[in-house]
Amino acid sequence: MPMAATSYRTIRAGAEATAEFVDRKSRFIAQLVHVGSEHEANAFQAEVRSRHHDARHNVPAWVLADGRERCSDDGEPSRTSGMPTLEVLRGAGLADVCCVVTRYFGGTLLGPGGLVRAYTTATQMAVAAAEEQGMVVTMTQVTPVVAQIPYALYDRVSRLVADCGGHVRDQLFAEDVQLTLAFLAGDEAPFVAAMTELAAGEELCRVGETTFSEF
Repeated sequence: MPMAATSYRTIRAGAEATAEFVDRKSRFIAQLVHVGSEHEANAFQAEVRSRHHDARHNVPAWVLADGRERCSDDGEPSRTSGMPTLEVLRGAGLADVCCVVTRYFGGTLLGPGGLVRAYTTATQMAVAAAEEQGMVVTMTQVTPVVAQIPYALYDRVSRLVADCGGHVRDQLFAEDVQLTLAFLAGDEAPFVAAMTELAAGEELCRVGETTFSEF
């Protein structure tokens, strides 16, 4: 998913969704987590291989928010496992995620169509489990702003933050008040302009770099 997008869905960091699908005694166990880089995706794949070292196949697929993606059939017939797993992640609009589907062979060949169906179903079940358990979050382009204000302006500035659609993420009360704020990208501009007007031209705000985060 290109970074030009203003938002994307991902799995909450530290969470893992799992689901199991059985077809003719073959077990397909899908394991879905948040990853922030190719290195983290590779590390999760290695962890799953260690976890299921006795399995016939551990099929990985991952998608990053910068548009990079990769999958592998890990010994299964070509395009019967990795690509179907990746397609489910794409179809769910997920990014910065890695899914590894472990297969324990049940003794009966499923054929290409059966494999595609099984890997697709297991991955869909893991995505559904993540949804049901509240693990899916939306990451949006957010701009942080730090405002240093006198106590006398606290109530007015708090109302202004709300009027501009911002959130107060932290506040520090010392000689004056330091507010750490978050705005959807672009919404910080009218707030900063209003603050400059309120302070008769004095700069009370420091605008940070826009990044993807929960809002």
